Amino acid sequence: MARMLESEEAARRLGVKITTLYAYVSRGLLTSHPCADPKRRLFDLEEVEALARRSRSAKRVETRIASVTTGVTQLRDDGPAYRGIPASTLAGTTPFEDVADLLWRADPDMSHWCPVALPNPPSIEPHDVLHWAILMCGASDPLRSDLRKDAVVRNARKVLATSTAVLVRRTLCDLPAHRHDEVRLSDSEPGSVARRLTSSFTLATPDSSGSQALRASTSRSSQLERAIDAALVLLADHELATSTMAVRIAACTRADVYDALLAGLSTVAGPLHGGASEQAHALLVQAETAGPGPALDTFLRWQRTLPGFGHVVYMSGDPRFSALLPLVYDLATDRQRQHVETVLEIARSHGIPGPNIDLALAALTWVGGFGPKAGRIIFSVARLAGWTAHYLEELDERPLRFRARAVYSSTAPT
Repeated sequence: MARMLESEEAARRLGVKITTLYAYVSRGLLTSHPCADPKRRLFDLEEVEALARRSRSAKRVETRIASVTTGVTQLRDDGPAYRGIPASTLAGTTPFEDVADLLWRADPDMSHWCPVALPNPPSIEPHDVLHWAILMCGASDPLRSDLRKDAVVRNARKVLATSTAVLVRRTLCDLPAHRHDEVRLSDSEPGSVARRLTSSFTLATPDSSGSQALRASTSRSSQLERAIDAALVLLADHELATSTMAVRIAACTRADVYDALLAGLSTVAGPLHGGASEQAHALLVQAETAGPGPALDTFLRWQRTLPGFGHVVYMSGDPRFSALLPLVYDLATDRQRQHVETVLEIARSHGIPGPNIDLALAALTWVGGFGPKAGRIIFSVARLAGWTAHYLEELDERPLRFRARAVYSSTAPT
């Protein structure tokens, strides 16, 4: 069924006056159709759009929507490639900080990866701590509107270092004093984002024989840090994801980098984006307690899909899953590996689409004994790097270039 426009909307999409619109009708360029109101006429959307496209060669009309050309990330069969280098090649071999500099086309400078001195964060959820840390970084920056590349890169490093340092201190606030010695990195030191996250997650793990063994083993802690660093690298960017577009739209208005990153962080908060690993974590927990078969059956019964499986880009399986899982297995017990393998085998034997990065991230947090929201934190921190790269790229484009067009309909849902 053809979609119809009222006269005002048709004229607006063509960038002309109502009188010109009806002149098009009289010249045979458009066809008008009767309306319930005999004093009004309707116009076919496709016919109007076709005329608008023909008119663009003569003049710029309001219906133009910006396209995005990017050199940050390319999505390929072997996964995302950052500036032409596969993320799976970088994961486990190149520190996240170096990958961030690659995305930003910045010269490495570890002296800029120092946290800002902030007060202890309020008693809020870890993901809200990230919002708070970025907000406070911006509030403490007297030149936050400096959009020169060097300033943006310096501020992005500061945000990543500060947000992860604040996560550690937020965790310490809930712990007895004798456990504060377990922190291996002070706020004032330049250092690894992965190491800060490892400290935060490990400290937040409830005391149990397993978590104590995790903290007591230096080699195991190093393995965990390496796996988290690889996850950060694999998740740093994924081309024009929804949250990335939010950052680019903020950049096109010339918002400062702090506000632009907050736009991305707010968008990634949705359960269908950054929170996807939480459901996959729940699947693995249930597989451990109820058995893999019953767990998968329960999720299919209520959700009709399996979290952590399938991807709109990687129809043959997410290469990022394959890159991260071996590092997770290095940490896992034989029993944990068997649980994951059984889940994968049952899904494969029943024709379920292949596993994606959310399942690997969930496996990492589950094997580490962390809470279900830890994956969302890793995802969000990682994307701060990619968002900054897109922010910098967008600053070279024409301001205010994004302008979507609405098709007005009086029957649209309200």
